[in-house]
Amino acid sequence: MVRETRNTLLASRCAILTTHLNADGDGAGCQAAVSSWLRANGAEVWIINPTRFPDTFRFAVENEDWIVRAGSSRADDLVHQADLAVVLDTGEVQRVGRVWDSIRHLPTVVIDHHQLGKHPIGGTSFRDPDACATGELIYDLVLASDGPWTPQVALGIYIAILTDTGSFRFSNATPASHELVADLIERGVEPEDVYSRIYGSAPLRKYKLLQAALGTLEADEEHGIAWMSVPDDAFEELGATAEDLEGMVDVPRSIEGVSVGLLFRKAKTGAIKVSFRSSGPVDVNELAGHFGGGGHVKASGAMVDGPMDKAIKTVVEATRKAIAATA
Repeated sequence: MVRETRNTLLASRCAILTTHLNADGDGAGCQAAVSSWLRANGAEVWIINPTRFPDTFRFAVENEDWIVRAGSSRADDLVHQADLAVVLDTGEVQRVGRVWDSIRHLPTVVIDHHQLGKHPIGGTSFRDPDACATGELIYDLVLASDGPWTPQVALGIYIAILTDTGSFRFSNATPASHELVADLIERGVEPEDVYSRIYGSAPLRKYKLLQAALGTLEADEEHGIAWMSVPDDAFEELGATAEDLEGMVDVPRSIEGVSVGLLFRKAKTGAIKVSFRSSGPVDVNELAGHFGGGGHVKASGAMVDGPMDKAIKTVVEATRKAIAATA
């Protein structure tokens, strides 16, 4: 599958890269790496995401002009010229949002490390749920192609793996992933600089938003569940973005005795987005699947009907049952 995917990518002369809604470090890092790699091989490559490209990871993209806003006339023109769509870090139709209607007519390559969902995107597929991050699969493709290893290729892959392993704290940080990262460092990635850019600073509004969310913190000590919600008024007043929520679900998850942490926030549609994190035996990918979501065994997400109090009650009760089933 590596060879077929590599050949399809390198045959493209104009490719559109996209990833899931509210791109994280894996999706954005892979876009940075693939855009630089394919451009070094002579192709035109454009990044068009269903939601804004995260400011945190813009430094990894070789040229910011390669990032184009979805729904703009320029994006429409570029999609019309493209001969390939590359979907990174997801393989589900609903996860690429409004971009799907634009790219659905194009030949497609999916590169992803999530479990296969109910509405998979077709085309050439390079999927491996055992990979620590989609960035690991991009590494395999570039390695099989003998590069070229531009600074942005190595940096983007490093960011993808760094962020999806929780800075190498999670169980997906395997010996193989550490060996891979060691190779990226030898190729010029500077861990201290990357850490500083991603984790070394944050806008004040992020901490004010966390302060507001902590006021909602609750726990079911008997079952080992903790949860909190993001107040909608605080989110609006602070001018917060999805990036400001990064890592917030780890707060309830990190409480002593808690095996499942939950974070609830209201989406623009009125539905409630739920983030699930597990530090115990509960498979939150399966749990999120009950609500039409998914992701990983230890980290997943779903959209649940509101209002907020109803969503919390429903999800917490489902979590209690999931925990009881593992006892």
